[in-house]
Amino acid sequence: MRVGGAGRGWKNQIRLVLVFCLVFNLVFRDGEVESFENMGYSVSSSSSQVHAADKVVTGGGFSQDGNLNYGYASTLGKRSSMEDYYEARLDNVNGQIVGLFGVFDGHGGIRAAEFVKQNLFSNLIKHPKFMTDTKSAIADAYNHTDSEFLESEKNQVRDAGSTASTAVLVGDQLLVANVGDSRVVICRDGKAIAVSRDHKPDQTDERQRIEDAGGFVMWAGTWRVGGVLAVSRAFGDRLLKPYVVADPDIQEEKVDTSLEFLILASDGLWDVVTNQEAVEMVKPIQDAEEASKKLVTEAYKRGSADNITCIVVRFKASQGHPSASNSPVSNC
Repeated sequence: MRVGGAGRGWKNQIRLVLVFCLVFNLVFRDGEVESFENMGYSVSSSSSQVHAADKVVTGGGFSQDGNLNYGYASTLGKRSSMEDYYEARLDNVNGQIVGLFGVFDGHGGIRAAEFVKQNLFSNLIKHPKFMTDTKSAIADAYNHTDSEFLESEKNQVRDAGSTASTAVLVGDQLLVANVGDSRVVICRDGKAIAVSRDHKPDQTDERQRIEDAGGFVMWAGTWRVGGVLAVSRAFGDRLLKPYVVADPDIQEEKVDTSLEFLILASDGLWDVVTNQEAVEMVKPIQDAEEASKKLVTEAYKRGSADNITCIVVRFKASQGHPSASNSPVSNC
């Protein structure tokens, strides 16, 4: 049915009321007014939520056969609070070594990012199809974790959410999943290749999905779902369901001699460093922990206004995955 001018005006008024309610809930917190830029659209630290602006937390680990080493680095940066979490580890699942790496970018507080860090990978490795159909297991784990978090939030007044970028290594298969605007980039034959997509509300398919679900996208400093959230997919964000979803895009890559390393990072890095620049910085650094620290400190020097978190996973050229016969070693 065609809606006349009066009908459109009424609908626009309803939209404005919804925007006001959402902004009031998300921006006016604890009696203090927060700008959109301080609402926490960023990444994470699993070791501590207390960071000096120039303090970089680092760590890492390696497989006992030496075929893989990984490192992470995270800093508060120029933000007043840290809403970022990360996970980087090797696990023994049914006698096979698997790699689990993730960056979780919280907004509206730390609750969602912390919950996802603590539950996503545990839900994944418990999935009955984890070893046989890893791609579908990842999709299920993302949505199950989102449902669990929303259930835990029933008595919360203020909304919270988190993006996630994860890389799961099973044998010679690398599966990258993503919701939100953190990013995963691989270096293959010396070239940077983005293997995740930033989920933004103004993308044609994302906007269509949101509008088909009854939501809307509007400009408020940048394009936002309901005038509030600058990413179109995330965990949590109860007040923006079903427009903001936790359905991940999943990309599969073969781990072979052409795959040198991968980088997972929050938008705190990608806002000021291009994919190829990041790859060029990591190339000469064999130690993944040092490489991740290099990326974080360079982003800070370039004026990144966000929390900054990076994980680098480097593969030995002669063999791209850790041996299943060896125990995992992890310092995370």
